[in-house]
Amino acid sequence: MQYYRIGETICFSNEEGLPFEKISEPQEAAELTWLFSREPGSCRASFLVNDRDLLMADTESVAWLNKNELEKNRLAKNKQGNGKQENGGGWEQLPGWVDKLIDAGKVRAVNCAHPRFEEILTWRPREGRKRVHVLAIGDVGSMLLTGLHLLGGDVISSIGICDLSENVTSRWEFEVNQIAYPWDYDALPPVDVVPPERLFDCDVFVFVASKGIPPVDSGIKDVRMYQFENNAKIMAMYARMAREKNFRGLFCAVSDPVDPLAKTAFLESNKNENGEFDWMGLLPEQIQGFGLGVMNARAAYYAKRDERFSRFLTEGRSFGPHGQDLVIADSIEHYDDALSKELTQLTVTANLYMRSIGYKPFVAPAFSSGALSILMALRGQWHCGSVFLGGVYMGVKNRYTAHGLETEILRLPESLYERILTAERNLAAIV
Repeated sequence: MQYYRIGETICFSNEEGLPFEKISEPQEAAELTWLFSREPGSCRASFLVNDRDLLMADTESVAWLNKNELEKNRLAKNKQGNGKQENGGGWEQLPGWVDKLIDAGKVRAVNCAHPRFEEILTWRPREGRKRVHVLAIGDVGSMLLTGLHLLGGDVISSIGICDLSENVTSRWEFEVNQIAYPWDYDALPPVDVVPPERLFDCDVFVFVASKGIPPVDSGIKDVRMYQFENNAKIMAMYARMAREKNFRGLFCAVSDPVDPLAKTAFLESNKNENGEFDWMGLLPEQIQGFGLGVMNARAAYYAKRDERFSRFLTEGRSFGPHGQDLVIADSIEHYDDALSKELTQLTVTANLYMRSIGYKPFVAPAFSSGALSILMALRGQWHCGSVFLGGVYMGVKNRYTAHGLETEILRLPESLYERILTAERNLAAIV
């Protein structure tokens, strides 16, 4: 183990030959940065270290969600002797003061092989309320906008809206700004219209654009994947615009299919003018897909109405994409594979029920996946969203902290973990 000082930042690493100023073990520090070196397109550029086993973890993947897998990896490396520190002590002898910093949420990991390493190393979240821009004010966008306006006054300073139709933006600017408390007229964030060239002059960009949802009577069963080809082209255009504008805020993908579109935004923003990856665009952790929230809410809907699923309300979790490979677990500690798969099927097909009675299912997604989840993210609260894990955007319980993105780590039952692995493989095959 070697310690370094880079500017004002105290770092530590087991990487050899790093070209930074070496220092002796400091014994204490207010915060600490773990340096690792990996190909920039394969992992997050930075994240919160919320488990000491992440310091020895192999290639980033959904295994990082599973304490059993992280533990297995550490024990294997210690057995092989790969976890030895330079002074001869085993990895199990990680200094107590470092362990305390990890427990306190004060240790951040940064990829020193990333071309934007120096910028990432000195990153600090911007304090105060945020400027939010919403692209496309259709069915979902208008409901999402309403939710942000009504519920986001504590974390949003103002909301900009943009749409192909000037009549649409004029209508919603007029309507939403007339939603107000009497005598407390500044309690809710104001809404204004922004032109396309100013879309990324904000702290949070919300992508709700879509080529269109198939008609209710279209007969198309997987509507989300039907939308991918057209929506990916739109996403690519705005991802490149984010790169050109050096956007450093949160990029929220809400349009379907959420998870592949989030990956599209990451890939397209990181290509230079020759179409080559240079990793100078959006960081993987800077993008989040917001589609899991409504799936979690739909599972709760059924759990409230069927006693067999009731454990989900206190012990359950949701993982994976906003679609066919969704994984609902009725419980982590008392996992029942058959019940969980039944609840998953009900959740995945809930939108088909809404379409069967003649309506497009957009209100619950706009609020549960969109407005509520985005506001929870801005508040630093645990929420449902798709984050980058080793090449795919995977829906998980996560939150943004002062020291980076944190994903929940649990001891996952083997049969549940296998379902998550299947979702990971299928997501990787899309894009």
